[in-house]
Amino acid sequence: MMKKNWIHCVCVALAALCPFAFALAQPPEAPALQAKVDAIVKQTQAEVGVAIESGGSAVKAAHNADKPFPMQSVVKFPVALAVLDSVDKGRLNLDDPVFLAPSDLLPDTHSPLREKYPEANVAIPLREILSDTITLSDNNGCDILLRLLGGPQAVDRYIKGLGITGMEIGATEADMHRDPEKQFRNTATPAAANRLLRLFYRKKLLKPSSQELLWKLMGDTLTGPGRLRDPLPAGTALIHKTGTGAVSPAGGMSVNDIGIIMLPDGRPVLISVFISEAKDSILETEKTIAALSRAAWESCLHPSENPLAAARHGVRELFRLDE
Repeated sequence: MMKKNWIHCVCVALAALCPFAFALAQPPEAPALQAKVDAIVKQTQAEVGVAIESGGSAVKAAHNADKPFPMQSVVKFPVALAVLDSVDKGRLNLDDPVFLAPSDLLPDTHSPLREKYPEANVAIPLREILSDTITLSDNNGCDILLRLLGGPQAVDRYIKGLGITGMEIGATEADMHRDPEKQFRNTATPAAANRLLRLFYRKKLLKPSSQELLWKLMGDTLTGPGRLRDPLPAGTALIHKTGTGAVSPAGGMSVNDIGIIMLPDGRPVLISVFISEAKDSILETEKTIAALSRAAWESCLHPSENPLAAARHGVRELFRLDE
């Protein structure tokens, strides 16, 4: 105990000196990440919510981080977590067959499952439904998973049981298809989305096999290549889930992407971007998400933060080792 306290005292003393060393050693600071975020948002003709944070440094930025936005298909991330939690607890089995009735494969909605099984009346493994729901953002697959869990309210209870506030889940994909106003039953703040990503990254939610599976599925996600993925160097790991939908015929589009960007040194960057009421095309709106992703990558890869903040953050990280 005495040795530990001595080490802590040394760390605090070093932290007090570090700002002066950093100030001498660092090149002139690039614009802060927050300034970059503000500039990007200012140029966007839409309502934008952003939360960015980097593990291992004090780099953070936010805009409308506590405002709720329609999640659209981002909701499939908490749905997948709830499914795998049920698998971990023995209530579901990924290899169990799930019968697809014609009523499960609704028309006029995005559904690779329906394209693969147009006649329905077939049993496929739960694992396949989960995979298509995440990697291909299958809407029918999401509703099948919700049915197995007991409905959207079951997922809402699961999320609230994790201590996550600022996220509400109360509608199926079919609900939202029938009535666009129902999309406002599935909302999240950027800050809440980041908290859920943080718990997932820290492996606090699932057993190792389930963690590994969902990490891979989200890393293999094929939707939204022009969003968070677009500016990242080839081979960069991005664990993410996208969401897209019309707010209303006159209210513009929702274009979302939340995820974990892995830096070359292994540090994670958590980033949640929600855009609603966008009047531009989806492709044009995606450029805002790509610009925010680029800003996060560049700022977190080579942080040019306040030296005192960096020192304090480093000391907190050292203390956390003893928790």
